[in-house]
This record gives sequence, C-alpha cells and structure tokens, in this order.
Amino acid sequence: MTVAAVLVLAVVALAGAGLALRPERVRPSTGAAVLAAGLGVAAALAWRAGQPSDGLVAAGLVAAVLAATSGGGPVATAVLRAADPSGAGASGGPADPQVLRGGAWIGLLERIAIAVTLLRGFPEGLAVVLAVKGLGRYAELRAPTAAERFIIGTLASALWAAGCVGVAALLRS
Repeated sequence: MTVAAVLVLAVVALAGAGLALRPERVRPSTGAAVLAAGLGVAAALAWRAGQPSDGLVAAGLVAAVLAATSGGGPVATAVLRAADPSGAGASGGPADPQVLRGGAWIGLLERIAIAVTLLRGFPEGLAVVLAVKGLGRYAELRAPTAAERFIIGTLASALWAAGCVGVAALLRS
C-alpha cells in the first residue's frame, strides 16, 4: 500500500505540472477535480499502509512537496473560477490578468514554503508565510475584487499544500 500511495502522489504531481503548464484560461476545471480525487486515493492508501522503509518515506516526502507545488495552481484556479464574481456583475474575475498579477509564481513559492514548514514540524511557519504574502499584496488589495480573490486563492492554495503534506504525514506514521 505504501508504494501505491507514493506512486499515486507522484502521478498527482505530474498531472498537476501538466495542468499548471497550460494557460489559466484554457485549463479545464475538471483537472482540479481529478487532482483532488488522486490526492484522496493517495491519502486512503497511505492510511492503510504498513511500516514503510526510510527510502519510501523520503520518496513520499519529495512526491508530496512536488504535488503541493504543481497541483496547487490548477486547484486554486478552479476554486477561483467557481467563485467568479463576474457572474454577479463585478469586474476582475479569475481570468482578469490585471488583478493580482504574478499570482502563479507567488503561489508556487507559497506552497513550497508551506509544505517545507509543515514537514519540518514548524507550523508557525505557515503564519509567517501567509503574513509575508499578505504584506506583499497589501497595496493591491484595494481593488474591488482583489481582496476576495486573494483570500479565496490563498486558502485554496494553502489547503492543497497542507493536504499533500498530510499524505506524507500518513506515510511517516
């Protein structure tokens, strides 16, 4: 079961990278659902896993960080699309490139930092990462839909990273 969990986690990482390489406007939202389902399967397999070898745990940790990093962008984009304020007549939906530019790179770095801090047993680092991100975006959050997009995107991204780390934690135990 442990080998299967690591393999599924690696597939989630590869699928996330494949989706992340596609432009946001043509990225299918169903891809995020597939990633989430894959993460759920990996978690279920890790939950039922026996005592893994150190090498397998290390592979699981690497796969978890890669899955957190690569899959978070497509997941956050899908969540932002689902919460798109343009349906309510506001401008600046997820497809608007003028609202919170550079979010893909910031999100990538955010998810790496979240995964590493949680895996190192430093949950306080999560607060530091999110505070730095908030301070860095503070000036931009006055735009009509920017604050909402910031909160939704950050929470989706952070929860994805924490979920991937959760699978690694299950493999360790």
